[in-house]
Amino acid sequence: MTTKTQPGLKAKALSLPERNAYRRLEDVVGCKWSAGVLAAIGRGVTRPGQLERFIPGISTKVLNERLRKLLDYALIVREETPGKVPRVDYRLTATGRKLVAIIEQLRDLDEEHARGRGAAA
Repeated sequence: MTTKTQPGLKAKALSLPERNAYRRLEDVVGCKWSAGVLAAIGRGVTRPGQLERFIPGISTKVLNERLRKLLDYALIVREETPGKVPRVDYRLTATGRKLVAIIEQLRDLDEEHARGRGAAA
């Protein structure tokens, strides 16, 4: 999907499939809560109540909306364990794990950048 241009050549406009791919990405990671939900699941916080306690400020409603969105994009899977009290856990898919790794890299870059700006001030 990546289009590269040579120096001095004008870049072509984004194709419709490329624009749609960017919109999907923005829909998932453009929300201020999605990255936190993905990171928490990646760190082993898998139950809805745990997620709510782990992510400061998130409401039950927003958490449920984000979980549905992440399920729709196949970044997580929902596992139900039947029993007297049914148990629900969420796990990352292979694509979800890749995205969490990228999100962690972005977080590391942000921290590195912040340290560098602090040293320059």
